[in-house]
Amino acid sequence: MVKRKLTIPSKTAKVRDIVEFYLHSADFARLSGVSQKKYEKELHKAVKTTIESKALGDYKASTLKARHTNQAYQQWLKTGVHTANYRKATLSAAWRHCMRLDVMQNDPVALIKMETTQPRKVKWTRDQVKAFMSTAYSDFKWRSIGLIVHMSYEWAQRIGDMRTLTWDALDLDAQRIDITQSKRGAEVHLPMSDSLCAMLKQQKEDFGFQDYVAPKPTPRGGVYVAYTVDDIDTIINEVKRKAGLPKKLTAMDLRRTAITEMIEGGADLAHIMQVSGHRSPDSVKPYMVNTFTGASTALAKRGNDDEHS
Repeated sequence: MVKRKLTIPSKTAKVRDIVEFYLHSADFARLSGVSQKKYEKELHKAVKTTIESKALGDYKASTLKARHTNQAYQQWLKTGVHTANYRKATLSAAWRHCMRLDVMQNDPVALIKMETTQPRKVKWTRDQVKAFMSTAYSDFKWRSIGLIVHMSYEWAQRIGDMRTLTWDALDLDAQRIDITQSKRGAEVHLPMSDSLCAMLKQQKEDFGFQDYVAPKPTPRGGVYVAYTVDDIDTIINEVKRKAGLPKKLTAMDLRRTAITEMIEGGADLAHIMQVSGHRSPDSVKPYMVNTFTGASTALAKRGNDDEHS
């Protein structure tokens, strides 16, 4: 994504100059393609935020005050805590990049008082997953969506990686998948169940002539393309309505559901990380919620009361 080399911003550079410099940096180029798009989108929105009758991007970077960044953050909160915190993180990345080059000394972005994002706790039950897949697989127009959900749930992977999955990542004979996750570049190598393998073999008979494992069933301009994020949400909602499933369930909840089930089943943290692609135990902690099944498994490992007598 680095198209041209920009000169290091001067001491009189504005906030938008700092952002533009970062967007053409090697640090930015090292992000995944998905992250680059998200960062660029949020940074552009950040610099357009009006603070005291002036766009944030038009302020001189070296004299930007903490009150300015905190006022901007309060406006970002109108779109939600998660978005506000993400926007702050992207601006902070741009700021730190320039501070390492001594473009400025102060960091008003770091002084933003952030609100805590409450972790989402919604999980699918196994019966709900089965009901969804049964409904999706019953109609050819939904088969690819059914596969995306099936793969995300079975392998505890992100929906985004499953909707853009290509055939070269699969070995149907060996019943395994080898992928590099788009978010952090983690490599994961996973086994494939007989039921999923059977569905994928059927899918390959119909769509093996093109790259995507689960493309839209109808080509666009003669070319088969992957579902977009908006497509996924819309069609999954259609299938949920048909299957009589709760509205609160989302596709993103599937990865959390699968990881929670591994924890409940007594899988150790190292093995879970090999599946999920997390690089540190701390990243898995949000999934370690208290559940009846998990508590029952833990207590069962203590043995019978007689054994402790």
